[in-house]
Amino acid sequence: MSMKHATMTTDAYQALNRRDFFKTAGALVIGFHAAGNPQQASAQNPIGGAPYPTVPLTATDSWVAIAADETVYVYSGKCDFGQGFRTVQAQLAADELYVPFERVNMTICDTAITPDQGVSSGSQGSPTQFGPSALRQALATARETLLKMAADQLKAQVSELQIINGVISVKADSSRRVSYGSLVGGKKLSTAISAAAKFKDPATYTVLGKSIPRLDVPSKVTGEFEYVQAVRLPGMLHGKVVRPTRQGARVVSVDESSVKGMPGNVKVVVKKDFVGVVADREWDALQAAQALNVTWTGGTTLPAFDGIYDFMTKQPTRKAFIVNSGDVDGQLKAAKRTFSATYLHPFQMHGSMGTSCAVADIKGTGTAATGTIYAATQGVYPLRDAIATVLGASTNNLRVIFKEGSGCYGINGVDTVAYDASILSQAVGKPVRVQYTRRDENVAGENYGPAFVMRLKAGVDDKNQLTAWDYEGFSFSKGGRPTGNAAANIISGELVGLTIAAVAPNTTPTVPAAFSNNSNAAPAYGTGTVNGVSGSTGVLRNERVLSHTIQSPFFTGPLRSPNRLQNSFANESFMDEVAAALGEDPVQYRLRHLADPRLIDALKQAASAAKWETRSAPKRGNLRKGKVTGRGVAVLLYEGNNGYSTVIAEVEVDQDKGNVVVTRFVISQDSGPVSNPDGLRNQMEGGTLQGMSRALREEVRWDDFGVTAADWRKYPVFQFGEFVPQMVTVPINNLNATQDGAGEGAITIVAAALANAIFDATGARIRQVPFTPQRVLDALTTRGAGLPLAVAKPVKWDGFSREVVLDGSGSVEPANGALTYQWRSVGSSQAAIYGAGQSKATAQFSSGPGDYTFELKITNAAGDSDTSSITVTYSGR
Repeated sequence: MSMKHATMTTDAYQALNRRDFFKTAGALVIGFHAAGNPQQASAQNPIGGAPYPTVPLTATDSWVAIAADETVYVYSGKCDFGQGFRTVQAQLAADELYVPFERVNMTICDTAITPDQGVSSGSQGSPTQFGPSALRQALATARETLLKMAADQLKAQVSELQIINGVISVKADSSRRVSYGSLVGGKKLSTAISAAAKFKDPATYTVLGKSIPRLDVPSKVTGEFEYVQAVRLPGMLHGKVVRPTRQGARVVSVDESSVKGMPGNVKVVVKKDFVGVVADREWDALQAAQALNVTWTGGTTLPAFDGIYDFMTKQPTRKAFIVNSGDVDGQLKAAKRTFSATYLHPFQMHGSMGTSCAVADIKGTGTAATGTIYAATQGVYPLRDAIATVLGASTNNLRVIFKEGSGCYGINGVDTVAYDASILSQAVGKPVRVQYTRRDENVAGENYGPAFVMRLKAGVDDKNQLTAWDYEGFSFSKGGRPTGNAAANIISGELVGLTIAAVAPNTTPTVPAAFSNNSNAAPAYGTGTVNGVSGSTGVLRNERVLSHTIQSPFFTGPLRSPNRLQNSFANESFMDEVAAALGEDPVQYRLRHLADPRLIDALKQAASAAKWETRSAPKRGNLRKGKVTGRGVAVLLYEGNNGYSTVIAEVEVDQDKGNVVVTRFVISQDSGPVSNPDGLRNQMEGGTLQGMSRALREEVRWDDFGVTAADWRKYPVFQFGEFVPQMVTVPINNLNATQDGAGEGAITIVAAALANAIFDATGARIRQVPFTPQRVLDALTTRGAGLPLAVAKPVKWDGFSREVVLDGSGSVEPANGALTYQWRSVGSSQAAIYGAGQSKATAQFSSGPGDYTFELKITNAAGDSDTSSITVTYSGR
């Protein structure tokens, strides 16, 4: 489906100016003749001028307008970064207003005309817009208001009316009708969003629930789509930033003569420790930035890369309990068996395929400054407020317009580059475009996902049931999303002299008033009981989850599934370790400890789609050299409204080279009613593939001077042309649930599923991300965790001899310890066994010809055991 774009005149577009509209009437809908698309306003054709007051959330006409030609204009503060959410919002409008999808026209994320919905993050677009106080509520209010207007005009009761394709008619006499456009005409009506307005029943959706093609794809395919990188303004210049040579370095002096005479009318901009250049062309600016002579202070000393995890556990921290039942130590002491493990996760970056870019046009200084910023930000209003703080401007004098850039799911360089363009533009009084180089982006443009150390302990009873769970995690923090009150949360804000909030250590952990697992540090298997109220998905009541936050040497912030991915890697790997040590099947062992029916269903549906074979890990019969295969599972209730997920991974591991090839993923996702099946699958598959890249390759490295991961060689990701695993998606359309997000479910548990699959294939447990070939080889040389491997086979035999030698000498104890052996005859046909306690035994057939089954049980010194059986056919003489 293509987007319908007719030409809208400048006057017609300005008639949609929300500020002027509110001043005149605060109308719900406005009748005007405009056959075009307000999204088509270009940089050369902006709406009016400052001031731009915040568009209120409570007025229905902040969200929807209807033209005389029946076009429905929808205004949203939730952005689309390429995941297709613009299309879903248009589907929602079409369904709630009972109009054809093609008639809906979306405008998103523009502080001059769309409501302030904060940041589009955490995959919270669907939970927000389908929730009780946002777009869906506004649409329901609009529909009910239109019905009341029609009832008055048609002299009927609302209950007697029906809506078909935006036309309201009397059910008993369809000739009595009025269309939305005709009904509204030139009238203006002030209507507040009604909390009582009722939503359409999801079971009656006609547009939602269908795989409507994305609105943005046709123009992207044809090259007509305007990314932020393509924005051009009259008289626009180009800027580049010059970052400190070391972390924490400060400007001593800037020698402007070092760029004197360079082409492009180079101008140097210095604002405290922020340094940049502006020139006529981008190449000129790049050359000047490289040539500019800046003297910096020495900066701060970074912790050693190789010792970062040890460093983390020895720093002052801010401690907080997520849950603490108070009896974990006693339960661990009383447990029949206990287990412990430590997991490590590195700093990672977004690694967006394209580098960040922004264009700013700032005029004047101080509170009188005005301007427009084009940015790929996830929050146009928070960015507006933050840039106002940086420039000393009034928020109402700045307008931020969202323009799609490279996908991010967090804080890549899109906000930082918008700061840079705004600072440089204000300094020179002209529009300035800044696009980062790859080095700019990777080294000092974005906020990284933080490194983690996670220590876990667990205890089980004599029935293998978990009796205690103990988690202690250490993570970094510095900065985050920029806001008006926290404009120093990204590097350019700190460089211009704004103060960034530091982590304040404490000695006594804070205690929660209620269970809030927003980091997924608590596992799915606990009850999450705080102050007598249980808030999680499991059956285990005895749990302690303690988090430590440490001041980071690098800027940190959200990276798709922030903190949750790291914690779930540890929790789901550890659950697998316990199951393996107990000889339990990983799926069945999880089911024994889950209570939430939706998570249970997500796990069962994935296991069914994967044709899961019930058995313990590691896989029996795999050799300890060459290529072997295995499978692994991980589950998740994503705390933060991203639904219920299961990922099953199948891998092939080359034990000679350490390479891991993922051959298949099976992913289930329950996010409530499915708005767009193709869109949901895209989120499941895209998140899984990004999770695979992060698990197998991605790691930010540094030396004494700073980050060295400045290009794709130093920060490798999966690329086009590489082998892509088979993807089996299992969307669960739960019409009885509320709408959840889906963008951060599957990605969260990919690393754990892969680690568990590698263990199943090899018996080697990898507890540090990424799973590079060298780390796999290291784990293979030290493997020992898990059960011994029983291998029973007959010595070469002709089938007629009365005796057969049973050989169990191929059985393996992973830790190379001593094994005990026990052979027995099972089944209806019995045989006498001599030397049943040896690795090799002799069986004598005494019941005549037939099938004979023999079972070998091996046990190691720790009491772990494994069995293997064989069946032979005795033909007799």
